Amino acid sequence: MARAAAALRECRAALGLPIDPDADPNGTGLVGVERSEITTSAGRLEAKRTTANPAFAGLVAYLLREAGARPGDAVAVGASSSFPALIVATLAAAEALRLEPLIISSLGASQWGANIPGFSWLEMEECLRDRGLIEARPIARAVGGEEDVGRDMDPAGRSLLAGRIRAGGVLFLEEADLERNVARRMALYREAAGGRPIKAFVNIGGSWANMGTDSGVLSVEPGLARRVPVPPPPSRGVIQAMAAAGVPVIHLLNVRGLCDRYGLPW
Repeated sequence: MARAAAALRECRAALGLPIDPDADPNGTGLVGVERSEITTSAGRLEAKRTTANPAFAGLVAYLLREAGARPGDAVAVGASSSFPALIVATLAAAEALRLEPLIISSLGASQWGANIPGFSWLEMEECLRDRGLIEARPIARAVGGEEDVGRDMDPAGRSLLAGRIRAGGVLFLEEADLERNVARRMALYREAAGGRPIKAFVNIGGSWANMGTDSGVLSVEPGLARRVPVPPPPSRGVIQAMAAAGVPVIHLLNVRGLCDRYGLPW
C-alpha cells in the first residue's frame, strides 16, 4: 500500500494536480478536493486522511483471514470511490494474501475522495496497473451516487464519468431499480467466481447499491460484521444480499468506528 501511494503521488504530480497541504498535510495524494463536478455527497476530511495510513492494508488482510479467505480464494469487492485509500488497502491485502478480488466500482465520490476530474479512481487504477502494483481488473463499473446513476451529481460530471466508463471496455451498470441492480451485481460476482464460493464481501464506502435503502444497514458494525439485518429484497443492498447468502461481510465505512474497534489511529 505504501508503494501504491507513492506511485499515485507521482502520477498525480505528472498530471499537474498539486496536493493541498491543508487538506492532506501528510502529502499522501489520496485525499481529493472539497467539491467538483464528480462529487456526490458530503464527506468527512478526517476520515479520508485516516484511511491513507498503510496500516489499513494490514487491517483488511487481517479481516479477510478472519473471514476465512485463503490463497486462491475469490472475494467480492463493492468499491465506492469515496474512499480511494480503502480500495488501495483492499487490493494490497488481496495481493499479499494471493486472493482474487472481484471488483465492482462506482466512480462518483463524496467530498475529499477520488473526486478530482482527470484523477478519479479510474485514473488511479490505471496508474497502479501501469506500475505493476495491481493486477485485478473490475468486472463492472457504475457512475454511483444517488440511485447508482449519479442523480446527485453535476450533469457535466455524470456525463464525463459515463463517457469514461463506456470508453473503458468494462461492463457499465446503469440500473436505477435497486432490486434489479443488486440481482445483477450478485450474478456478476457469481459468474466471475467461476463456481468457487465467494469467501467474503468487502464493502468500501456507502454506495446506494451496496447499502440498500433499509435503515437497518446503519446498525452493521464496522469491520467484520457479526450481524447483518436482512430486509425484504426490494430494499436490500449487496451487503444484505451477501449476508443472506451466508457470505461474511467486511464493512469499511465508519472509519472512526474501525479505528476504535481495531486500534488504529484516527
